[in-house]
Order: sequence, then structure tokens, then C-alpha cells
Amino acid sequence: MIAQGVELHNVAEAEPCKLTTGAILQRYPREVREALGERGRFISQQASGCELRFVTDAANVRVALTALDDDGDVMVFQGEFFHSHHRLKAGVLSVLHLEKKLDPEAASGLVSGQARFSPLVWRVFLCRYAVSFHGVETFGHPLRPPMPGEVPGKRWLSYGSSITHGGAALNNYNSYVQQAARRLGVDVLNKGLSGACLCEPQVADFLAAQNDWTVMTLEIGVNMRGTVAPDEFRRRAAYLIDTLCVRHPDKPVVLITVYPNVRTYAAEPDLESRNEAAYNAILRELAGGGRHKRLHLIEGSDVLTDFSALSWDLLHPSDYGHTLMGENLSRLLAKVMA
Repeated sequence: MIAQGVELHNVAEAEPCKLTTGAILQRYPREVREALGERGRFISQQASGCELRFVTDAANVRVALTALDDDGDVMVFQGEFFHSHHRLKAGVLSVLHLEKKLDPEAASGLVSGQARFSPLVWRVFLCRYAVSFHGVETFGHPLRPPMPGEVPGKRWLSYGSSITHGGAALNNYNSYVQQAARRLGVDVLNKGLSGACLCEPQVADFLAAQNDWTVMTLEIGVNMRGTVAPDEFRRRAAYLIDTLCVRHPDKPVVLITVYPNVRTYAAEPDLESRNEAAYNAILRELAGGGRHKRLHLIEGSDVLTDFSALSWDLLHPSDYGHTLMGENLSRLLAKVMA
């Protein structure tokens, strides 16, 4: 999406904000958000992995943002190179003053063929909060969105739970999805829904309607295991998978079983641990038997290979865990994308 000469990456809608000025950057359109459960309706507004991307020859740039629901981090890059970290205060309009510090010509020569992004591209990376975008000031210098060749040509659409959403990472840019993408040389469209990944048909239809992705991963199950019976999980998962694979028969869709957690190894299995095991068996069954030619399955235990990489809740990975998962998943996805 392009607005005010800026590419709004990972944004489905820029919706006028009812609480302040500017436009809320929405990863899901209104009709999908309003079909979700109570948690999903506000979690889907979090701008995790959304970016403002633009090119200008201005030496100084100002970007105006308002975090709506929580304080949060903003990570700024010139291409692949880290520029600066900023902190937004909830309810306060913040203006980030950015000075061009990187020499793009020198950087281009040093990373030729290695970097995903041209160093000409400013990237304002947003984290887990709802945000209103007000505008970019370049002091009279031209402003444009990036062109093909300045950003990655391949895109990975990731749908999943809070773990995919970046849960427990100290910064969303450190999440396993972002780390794997860096290693794969691809862009990310993060559609994770913390505590609200319930495979609703409206979400399935929305994801299937997207055409700007190269590979898609579905990390599903953990948010449903306490409330959704295995037969209902099968119905929802099958609809999601079939809808995607029929619409995109030549694109790889990758199922990921539940990442190992405390319930996986419960000494006395309860409802959640029994459902988790049943869900994983269902995903293996749906992926097998030639159901769809580009449907693949990755075991969560092949991604999270060190149980001590979890945080205190024994569910969400620590920063080390996200790094480990990014390394392992990038290697496994590379085989799928080959």
C-alpha cells in the first residue's frame, strides 16, 4: 500500500483514526477484524512487522507517529543497516527526527549481492502496538516509495500464534520470523495473532485473497487447544489449507506443528496437552497423502530444538529461542523454496 509517497509494508488498510489524527496501520481489513473474537479484534490492530518505507535524498527526515494502546519500540534502518532505536509513549504524538548517517554508495559496494534492501531505503520498523501514522517531512526534498530491486523480490506470509507474532522477544525485530527472513533473503508479511490464532474462515478467505507472497507458513493449534475439540480443529484447519492451496496451487504452503512447550511433555496429560497431540496428528494427516502438491509440513520440534530456549512461562521463546528458531526454520524453509 502506498500513502503520501510512502510504502506501508504489511498494511492491509490505513484507516482514519477515531482516537486521534492520522491513519491506523491495520494488518487486517475491518471486515476480517470484526469477524474475530474479542481478543482478536484488538490484537489484529497491532502493527507488528509493519514498516514505513521510503527513499529521499533529504539529509534530515521527520516521521510522525502515535502509539495508541501501549508504549512501544520503533527500529529504524537504512536498508539492512541499523540506524536508531526510538520509544513511543502511548497516546502521545511522537516526531522522530532522522539524520542520514550511512553513505549509501559505500554501503552498496560492501554488501553487493548480500543485502535484501538497498541502503537508499529508509525503513521505520514498528512493533507490537496499534499506531497512527501522521506523515513524513523531507523539507522540500522529493519522497518516493521503494522501487522493485530496492526491496526483496520474495515474500513470506506468516500466520500463527503469539510466537509468530513475536511474543517474548525483547524487540519484535528479533522475532524468529524476522530472523529467519533475514537468513533467507526474503521479506515478511507477519499476520500473527497473539492468543487469537483461531483459523476463522474469514481469516482463511483473507489470506487466500492475497497474491503478493512466495511462501506461506501456518503455525496453528496452540491458541485453540484449551477450547476447541479436535474434530472442530480439523474442520477449521482443512478449510484454511484447502482454501489456500486451491487458490494458489503452485505456491508452497507450510504447516508447522505446535512448538514444544510445557504441555507437550506433561507428566499427567490434561485437556490442552491431549488436544495438542491430537492437533499435531491432524496436521500430519492433512499434509500427507498428496492432498495438495505444494503442501508441506515442518515439525515444531525441528525448529525449537532446545527446551531451555523458552521464557519463564515455558511456552514463548526467549531472544535466544527466537534466534535458534530463526536459524533452524530458515534452513528448513530453504529446502521448501528451492
